[in-house]
Amino acid sequence: MLDKKYLFPEDAVRLIFKHITQRSLSSEIVPIEEAYSRVTAEDIISPEDLPGFNRSTVDGFAVKASDTFGAKESSPAYLKIKADIPMGAIPDFSLSNGEAASIATGGMLPEGADAVVMVEHVNTVSDDLIEVLKAVSPGENVIFLDEDAKKGETIIKAGHRLKPQDIGALAGLGIKDVKVIRKPVISIILTGDEIMPHTEKVTPGKVRDVNSFTLAGLCYENGAIPLKMGIIKDDYNEIKKAVTKAYELSDIVLITGGTSAGTKDLTAKIINEIGLPGVLFHGASIKPGKPIIGGVCNGKPVFGLPGHPVAVYICFELFVKPVINYVFGLTDKNFKKTVKAKMSRSIHSQAGRQDFIRVYLEEHNGEIWATPLLSKSGLIMSLVKAHGIVHIPSELLGILEGEEVFVEIID
Repeated sequence: MLDKKYLFPEDAVRLIFKHITQRSLSSEIVPIEEAYSRVTAEDIISPEDLPGFNRSTVDGFAVKASDTFGAKESSPAYLKIKADIPMGAIPDFSLSNGEAASIATGGMLPEGADAVVMVEHVNTVSDDLIEVLKAVSPGENVIFLDEDAKKGETIIKAGHRLKPQDIGALAGLGIKDVKVIRKPVISIILTGDEIMPHTEKVTPGKVRDVNSFTLAGLCYENGAIPLKMGIIKDDYNEIKKAVTKAYELSDIVLITGGTSAGTKDLTAKIINEIGLPGVLFHGASIKPGKPIIGGVCNGKPVFGLPGHPVAVYICFELFVKPVINYVFGLTDKNFKKTVKAKMSRSIHSQAGRQDFIRVYLEEHNGEIWATPLLSKSGLIMSLVKAHGIVHIPSELLGILEGEEVFVEIID
């Protein structure tokens, strides 16, 4: 199945979604120490109330709020100190009207107390008497026993990528293990007679492997496991053998090179032979990355990525990353980090095509300016120097100097 038209990225990705199963990966149970950045496979339910007791948020005195009503510096309220509450201790008493107890931040309130007066708003009259200079309302300076989390409450939904604060919350609830989605394995196949290992000395007509390292890092960043399949010469049988093996070993297959028109461009042919429906689109209305191939073989996504390093990066972000999130069943919204900047020079674009311009950022007189890095997509250093990407939509013919744009930050 080959779409003759050049699709926009969002349409191409939706086409792939139609032929794969969302949340198609199996799950596994891991200790929370190993769950950072993993995607939850099920809703996580709070097993208990958190913090589990009424606690003070300040150093001061636990009180009945009603005993302080009307208190001010010119007319303080006088309370008897009943006890001191040590940190980590369970008070073995309750407060009656007119009584207070000394308490530290995080300390447990005794029965009868419903507020805490900050120590700054209290004068000590004697060892057992204080005057309160400011009234407090019920609940003031207190975290109640179920205010952070209630027993039986859904605290984290399925399809959420766990952040450090999430793991901290799980630890606070005594949760030791969590069910997460298995990390997808992504095979990376390099094709091309001109490519050589990065450890070897370059000879005329040859280039070192850049793409497998960029792609492997992008896989790691997006929660996947890269599987490098090596550098394959432009030979049909060798490429077919490598793709077949990668198809068996991985969840997603990436093939770089062999996507443009030419006698050695075998990627589309091999994808069609591996499984159905095969190639879904060959080419997208973008720059760089126009020659990308997207296909699905018996439910497994297979991509043919261009050989130029910048195009590889752009195509991963636009096509591969959304598919990874889809098979994860990720429900988190993908809010990209952006900054507003002014373009330092005009940029022209072709109507009907989405352009992705690398820029670096500078600050002048309190304003941020974006300077285009107008190098060819085969030059990796333009990505190294770039702070972000400016997306020119298909309906625009470019961006004028001084015009405000949103720059998607490259982490």
